[in-house]
Amino acid sequence: MANERNPTPCEGSLTAVTLVTRDGIEITGCVQHSARQLASLKGSRLHPMAALMPWVLDIYCRAGELTPFPWEIGL
Repeated sequence: MANERNPTPCEGSLTAVTLVTRDGIEITGCVQHSARQLASLKGSRLHPMAALMPWVLDIYCRAGELTPFPWEIGL
């Protein structure tokens, strides 16, 4: 699920959580990249079943602190 220009490594299972875009597209990914996508994709949300995962709060907290698509603005 990581953007090919995102240099950060995956963290945890590659199928840790599923994100739903505002268009209804489901994207499954690791904790790190799911948080980045949640921060970057306007209108996205975690799949309702993600509430059962112990790392869901970590993903939400990270998303709140991450810069959306930092490689596009030179970070």
